[in-house]
Formats: sequence, structure tokens, C-alpha cells
Amino acid sequence: MNLIKNIQIAIVGCGPGGLTLARLLQTKGASVKVYERDHNSDARAKGATLDLHDESGLKAIREAGLMAEFMANYRPGADHLRIVNKNGNIVIEDNVNRGDELSRPEIDRGPLQKILLDSLQPDTVVWDSQFVALHPQDNSWRLEFKNGTSAYADLVIAADGANSKIRPYVTPVKPFYSGVTMVEGAVYNSEIASPKVHELLHGGKIFALDDEKSLIVSSKGDGSLVFYTGCKTAESWSRDCGIDFTDKAQVLAWFKTEYAGWSDLWQELFENASAAFIPRPQYCMPLDQAWEALPNLTMLGDAAHLMPPYAGEGVNMAMLDALELSQCLTNNIYKNLQEAIAAYEKQMLARNSETAAQTLESTAALHSPKAISYFNEAIG
Repeated sequence: MNLIKNIQIAIVGCGPGGLTLARLLQTKGASVKVYERDHNSDARAKGATLDLHDESGLKAIREAGLMAEFMANYRPGADHLRIVNKNGNIVIEDNVNRGDELSRPEIDRGPLQKILLDSLQPDTVVWDSQFVALHPQDNSWRLEFKNGTSAYADLVIAADGANSKIRPYVTPVKPFYSGVTMVEGAVYNSEIASPKVHELLHGGKIFALDDEKSLIVSSKGDGSLVFYTGCKTAESWSRDCGIDFTDKAQVLAWFKTEYAGWSDLWQELFENASAAFIPRPQYCMPLDQAWEALPNLTMLGDAAHLMPPYAGEGVNMAMLDALELSQCLTNNIYKNLQEAIAAYEKQMLARNSETAAQTLESTAALHSPKAISYFNEAIG
């Protein structure tokens, strides 16, 4: 039975998971629209470089028929990793991709988004469509958007990220705080603006680990870098600390206090940051979450299984979700959409429970007194 024939599919969210799903479904003849709150693809700054894993994100790219485009845009050498202590001394140096093996190639978020967008049929993405509400319409849905427009779909997939507005229509289960809050910053033209860190970065990534804290720095193909502090804080710290995160002087003063004893090297990141800092408390969905499959509504990516970023699995799991959901919807072995969704959700929840458990272990280990030794064992 062709479950996607003669139905309209709505994907809410224009991240890698949502776009991958749209591409995979369109290759099977599905009628798909992607609704995105941003006004265009350049509306928001892109975060750190991604490493796509062979068994998940890269697998989805292959199944989507986009490997040639990916190979033309990935960043050889960006997998170069330096683990350093608080003084910037290199303790471990590693390249994930050795020789001809390409198990975890790095690509910037912007080029990955462009590859996926360019692969879609014209007008697939409906920009400036911030989701407000879902309304049942017989056996379908009416989607209501903030700009006053609405759309109809027989099947809705939430790909709207960590703060998903669609998730509550599926389950009341909420994420829990992981104990770590990150502060994100960016430096443009880092070779000039932040020369010491730029040199240490060597076109790849730095993990500075010490005093049960982390500072992660990633190079980007446009000559900029992105960095993230990681500290154990109260869940409400970013709201209660009194710091104006648009004020570099206040954030630098906080860093000097919180990271007392760390080399002055790192201060050039905060002194030369190019835009407002963003505090990011890190949350995770319960490992045992479950719900009854609905007949025409499901989720993927962070909307379904939010987890901290310390194992590099978020985008990879979202893209693998997209691949597995597309397979369940198009392999013609299920009697109806609800049965296909149930099969997808069963394997998705089991897989991501295991991945989230590993991620929480990594999150705790990287903010422990033995962080560097843990990383040494992990690279092994």
C-alpha cells in the first residue's frame, strides 16, 4: 500500500532533519511542504561545524543521492582535534579521518543547508511561517501560523527543534536539565581578531578541559570560529546571574572569575566576539520516554529526543530519523500511516535512548576532574 500517494505532508522546521526528510520523501514522489519561521535561509547565524557520521548523517546523505554535492562542500582537515588543558598546552592531538577513510567528515551548517535546500523542488520551503497551533480537520490537520496564514496537511512531522511547539500535541513528557550550561560566542576573521587561538585551532577543533569545565572552539570555512563554554550551574543561572549577554565586558568579567587560573590566551575570544553571547542550558529527554503513536502526527530530531551536544550526535540522529521515517512511510509493508509511524517511533525511541545515555555519560565525564583521561580513552 502506497501510504504517501495522494496525501499532503507538512514538515515544520527547516533544520537538517526536516530538509533531509523532505528530500527523501520527494524522491519517492511525495507532496511535501516545509514550514519555517525564519524569513530566509540567512536569517540566523549558523553554529559550529558538523561531523556527519558514516552510520547516520552520512548514510542519509547517501540515500538522498547527495554525496557528490557533499564531497564538493565538506572541509578536509576540519576534523583535526586538539585536546588542551587550561593553559592551552596540547595534551592529545588526533585526526578522526585518516588516509582514505572518511567516517566523520566535517561540513559547515550553511553549506549543508544549501545542499539540502537546492535538492528540493521549487517552493517546497514556505518561509516566514512560525507555527502557532494545530487544529484537527476530519482526518487531517490545519496548521496555523503567526503571520495569519494557514495550511492543510494529511500528515504533520515536527522537526522544529529543542523548543518544539508541536511536541505537546504528541506527548506531555518534558526534558530535564543536564546540569551544564553553555555560553556561545563567535569571532569573525579569527586569524586577525583572535590570532593566538586561531593558530592553536589549526583549522579544526579545540577541546580545552580543566577544573571540571570545558571550552570548545570550532573553526569555520568562512574564516570565523565559534566557541562554547561549559560549566556546571543551576538550571536558572542564565536568568538569575544578572549578566547582560550582549555586553562583552560583563561576559569577559564573568569568564575571568568563573575560569580563574585559566590562561589569558582564552580571553581574546571574549574580547573580540562579534555578536551577542547566547547562554544555552543543556537539556535531555527522559531515556524511558514513550507515547502511543498517533495516526497522522510524529516527530524527529531534537523535537523528539533532545540531548546535550557533547557526543556530536544531535544532527546525525535527526538525519537518521529522517531516513528511517521515510523508509517506514514508503516501503509499503504497513497498512496505514499510524502503523508506519508506530514502527518508526519504536526504533527511533530505542536508538535515541541508548544515544542519550552515552551523551549524558560524555557530558558528565567532560566536566569531571578526569576529563582529559576520559577523552584519551574515548579516542583510544
